[in-house]
Amino acid sequence: MESVDNGKQAIEASKKWSFNIALIDIKLPDMEGIKLLEKLKDAEPKMVKIIITGYPSLKSAIEAVNRGADGYVLKPFDVSKLLAMIDKQLKKQRESLKLCERKVTDYVETRVKQVELQKWRKRTRFSS
Repeated sequence: MESVDNGKQAIEASKKWSFNIALIDIKLPDMEGIKLLEKLKDAEPKMVKIIITGYPSLKSAIEAVNRGADGYVLKPFDVSKLLAMIDKQLKKQRESLKLCERKVTDYVETRVKQVELQKWRKRTRFSS
């Protein structure tokens, strides 16, 4: 867990460590939270990113979701509801990672079989 005071520190922290989740205030001292959201999305596409705001608007909610936010929470917020949202998003993240792992495993297994078949065909061609 890492806590930072501004967007620049968040970007630097994301370059040093890998995070599963980021809670991003929409109003930061050095940049808008939406801008940070985009930068973190580029750095860690699978990271869960939740925008928290005391300045809600339909425009900022739509922009946040369109720019990759996984959630949009209004201040003051109910901690139990925020934790439930985090839990739900982390479960989705784990399921997505499992799916990616299965796809990679399937690809590697298929490729190994193809290579073995090519080797077998070469051997049988030259032994005839």
